[in-house]
Amino acid sequence: MGQMVEFPVNGTSAGGYLATPSSTPAPGVLVLQEWWGLVPQIKNACDRLAGEGFVALAPDLYHGDIAEHTEMDKANELMTNLPPERAARDMSGAIDYLLGLETTEGQGVGVIGFCMGGMLTLLIAAREGDRVSAAAPFYGAPLGESAPDWSKLSAKVEGHFAGKDDFFPPEAVKALEDELRSRGKDVTFHVYDGCGHAFANEEDPLKNYDEKNAAVAWDRAIAHLRRNI
Repeated sequence: MGQMVEFPVNGTSAGGYLATPSSTPAPGVLVLQEWWGLVPQIKNACDRLAGEGFVALAPDLYHGDIAEHTEMDKANELMTNLPPERAARDMSGAIDYLLGLETTEGQGVGVIGFCMGGMLTLLIAAREGDRVSAAAPFYGAPLGESAPDWSKLSAKVEGHFAGKDDFFPPEAVKALEDELRSRGKDVTFHVYDGCGHAFANEEDPLKNYDEKNAAVAWDRAIAHLRRNI
């Protein structure tokens, strides 16, 4: 269903995986990777979104590098060494590319991301203003000193977080939800009790996959994107 593509970014180029539904034009969705990189599971998420009627693009933020599920140290190194401004430019360029496709409709896109990509979902939504209409972060958020300037955030946000998560503790996630709501932002964070980090990753790299809650979270995310892009 999908294919690798290249798109321009500030005088250079970046790549990504693009999946297109059978009926177009359709709403566009940016898909943001976990710390493993643009692995088959993320491409599969794009294919699933295309099956739901979205034009889905996952930019390759590591520019060709990936970590296997047995290489957590490498995944952490790739994430830690990802240049923030390059990632922001790549994501912004991917939005440009999505909105410029004849197969994409609308003036804004949705964004869905997982783990590191969940955090990036909120960061790019805050940076891009009304070019992001809906955001669906999964078990990742910019907490503490990593928080951006939220003033431009206009997307409707519905997030999905684990009740047992040392990376993104639910108490800190709920505090962020309260803060954003106090700023007048349209934000709802669902916390799935008993679930661990990456509970919606069907490849189960952390042995936390929860089929039932993953299905609930996915269905909620699809409905959210449909309503708000």
